[in-house]
Amino acid sequence: MKLIDGNQIATDIIAELKAEVSTISGRKPCIALIRVGEDPASVSYVRKKEKTAAEIGIKSQIILPPITISHEELAALIEEQNNDDTVDGILIQSPMPKQINELLIFRGISPDKDVDGLGTMNIGKIAQDDETGFISCTPAGIMALLARSDVDLKGKHVVVIGRSLLVGKPVALLALQKKAGANGTVTVCHSGTSNLPEIARHADVLIAAIGRPEFVTKDMVKPGAVIIDVGINRVDDDTKKRGYRLAGDVDFSAVSEIASQITPVPGGVGPMTVAMLMKNTVKAYHQRNAS
Repeated sequence: MKLIDGNQIATDIIAELKAEVSTISGRKPCIALIRVGEDPASVSYVRKKEKTAAEIGIKSQIILPPITISHEELAALIEEQNNDDTVDGILIQSPMPKQINELLIFRGISPDKDVDGLGTMNIGKIAQDDETGFISCTPAGIMALLARSDVDLKGKHVVVIGRSLLVGKPVALLALQKKAGANGTVTVCHSGTSNLPEIARHADVLIAAIGRPEFVTKDMVKPGAVIIDVGINRVDDDTKKRGYRLAGDVDFSAVSEIASQITPVPGGVGPMTVAMLMKNTVKAYHQRNAS
């Protein structure tokens, strides 16, 4: 069994981006990071993104509207960023407060600055195999992990467990694309799937993104399969100082015995998300300046 080291692959990508940005003369790429309220997890995530951007040489513009901001006010704030020629990418940290319609807010980001890849235009471009689009960061990270681990999906049966807009749907489309590294035969499973374990057992590559701790057990995995575990769940554990442990959607200890390659949790898919956000921001800078 080979461990797919997301920390190392993300570090490699960040180093490549740093070298690329260092060659840019004049204005450097810039990302606007918008965080509504003081949710502790959101604070931590935005801080990590700001730190990584600084390491690469990307300018980050942190915008912190109050949790009481209305949907209309947030939409107007985004329009200001859309119209700011010094901003190349816009990210709005989820979750947002209940008065905000997240889907409409994502749609309000200009497609050429939608570096989180959650707007209608960029999701549509994935379906069209349009390389000018921005792929949402977790699916993009999954494809990078596979490519850099020498996993070619051509002719492989790829089973995706989960159909979310954030991971399941886009990664299924990416695996289907007519391009190097893709061309997989894809099955998407979800809560309404009959006999899900049997389908999972046929997977050459199994991508688990269902949000249930250790849902994928050893008996659901074909020996030699490649396992990508997207989940990160808190499981109560009194033996831990903090009272819980982090677990993926895959029973790692058992499944790792028969998998050919597998991502750990943490340290697998997670680190890739920020790296791919920065990659999208540099891409946005180049595309906007080429037009």
